[in-house]
Amino acid sequence: MDETTGTTTVSAGAGAENQAPYRVLARKYRPKDFTDLIGQEPMVRTLTNAFSSGRIAQAWMLTGVRGVGKTTTARILARALNYETAEIDKPTIDLTVPGEHCQAIMEGRHVDVIEMDAASHTGIDDIREIIEQVRYRPVSARYKVYIIDEVHMLSNQAFNGLLKTLEEPPAHVKFIFATTEIRKVPITVLSRCQRFDLRRIDSGLLVAHFKNVAGQEGIAIDDESLAMIARAAEGSVRDGLSLLDQAIAHGGGSVDAEAVRSMLGLADRSRIVGLFGSLMAGDVAAALASFRDQYDSGAGPSVILTDLADFTHLVTRLKFVPEAGQDPSLTETERESGADYAAKLSTVILSRVWQMLLKGISETDTSSRPAAAAEMALIRIAHAANLPSPEDALKAFQNSGGGSAEVSGQASGSGPSGGGATARAVGERRMPQGGNGGGQPSMRLAHSAEPSVAAAAVSEPVEEVAIGSLEDMVALAEKHRDIAMKVQIRTGVRLVRIEPGRLEINLAPDASPSLPGELIKKLGDWTGAKWSVALSREEGAPTLAERETAKREALVSDARQDPDVAAILARFPGARVTDVRIAALEEDLAAEALSPTEDGDILPEDLEPEDSSD
Repeated sequence: MDETTGTTTVSAGAGAENQAPYRVLARKYRPKDFTDLIGQEPMVRTLTNAFSSGRIAQAWMLTGVRGVGKTTTARILARALNYETAEIDKPTIDLTVPGEHCQAIMEGRHVDVIEMDAASHTGIDDIREIIEQVRYRPVSARYKVYIIDEVHMLSNQAFNGLLKTLEEPPAHVKFIFATTEIRKVPITVLSRCQRFDLRRIDSGLLVAHFKNVAGQEGIAIDDESLAMIARAAEGSVRDGLSLLDQAIAHGGGSVDAEAVRSMLGLADRSRIVGLFGSLMAGDVAAALASFRDQYDSGAGPSVILTDLADFTHLVTRLKFVPEAGQDPSLTETERESGADYAAKLSTVILSRVWQMLLKGISETDTSSRPAAAAEMALIRIAHAANLPSPEDALKAFQNSGGGSAEVSGQASGSGPSGGGATARAVGERRMPQGGNGGGQPSMRLAHSAEPSVAAAAVSEPVEEVAIGSLEDMVALAEKHRDIAMKVQIRTGVRLVRIEPGRLEINLAPDASPSLPGELIKKLGDWTGAKWSVALSREEGAPTLAERETAKREALVSDARQDPDVAAILARFPGARVTDVRIAALEEDLAAEALSPTEDGDILPEDLEPEDSSD
């Protein structure tokens, strides 16, 4: 029995020793030649033409986001430069048959292909070592290739030390640089390299690639799971394969959408579409219930708002690019509902929702109560979903026939030289709110009379007063001791026309923009009638203050032309006319003071006593 046990133990140990170690998918399915690279066709085409014509550069700069394949491309390029078989002994892009140096280069262990991580070798000493070694010919390969990853991490001294060698390297040396921060690389280095921008991989290509990998691994995975992984990868093949590896381990060998959603902490896409529909209908209760349901299922508040923003972007994009619905990373629900909403919703509404979501995401990320912040953002969106745009509101107000007050102004998009028509804005208008309580006022212009004021005007009877001029309005202001309004009427109102219950004016340059709304309120209080005030493009008559100023200036001008006054001004240099009084007016005032009583007598107290000294 001991022997059996020992034999069994030895066999198990031998099996463990012979079993190959597990390799993660990102390494196992790393591209080995240019045909395995996905989504980088422009770079492959350029290199193919360069190699076929013999125009091979001395240095390349590969840039792109993490996981897009920069280091892998550098190794493939080094393999192509040193490709050698029994039949082929020259640089080539066709690497279908493994060459003498290919495996060692792809595994990063070839003596003539030197890989350096600039993140940990940033100084001039590291570059000086490279400069000293480039003079020696390669040991076995055709070219000595230096691959410097994250080259932007080099110091300024290191970059400067590399310049001369980079500009005139020996014929047997090639440089390949890779970086995620191309802007941090000095232009002097960039100008000496042939640059390739490796693009983010399209979601559709990622889905197809991951599906192929899962098939080779014998893993069952549904399309929705593939779409979620591709979307989370954000164009990075390596990140996507790492997520796929994690999903396989999470699901115990099989992958389904619920497991991937739980692993990534994502919201259900179908629930996101339903939440979007509740918001567009203005149904706050349903929107909050959907949000809470997803939140309780493990989706983060910021993730829910971000997914809502993604779907809003999808709907907007489908309005202008219907072919975007063919993206394989989209679920069937997203594809159908997105097209439906794209046909129903205007660009103005979608843009408004997008902006509010971006603000809500920022607030949620920085809030100490993210769930509450997200709910408040959803409430704002649901409330604003049915509000018209300013242009639509103005058109609706122009076409409406009634309202508690109206304010006129230039129509949207018209210049000062436009027609003379005035644009009327109704003081208050109710808009449908879906499930949001229906009859709440949704929009109110700044110039509208407040409801409380209107109610007070109705409940308190006021003696009706006729108004036919600006002077009448000033007199009313004096009567009600409203000095501020009196000053505004005198200095800010240019009368165009006046009718019972309606005033059409133009504002002086210094007048307050809120003056029309204040006039509506004051005239209603003072006269007991409903008034409307319209802003006109016509210039109108001068204000009362402008009239008085013009009259005074005319009198002063006439006085200066009088010979006696001119002689006085000439006799006293520096003298000036400060005021003009008409003698006739003075005599009339004196006559009124000496007017007889009803009996025709002049009273003694009406006369000034004579000065006894005269």
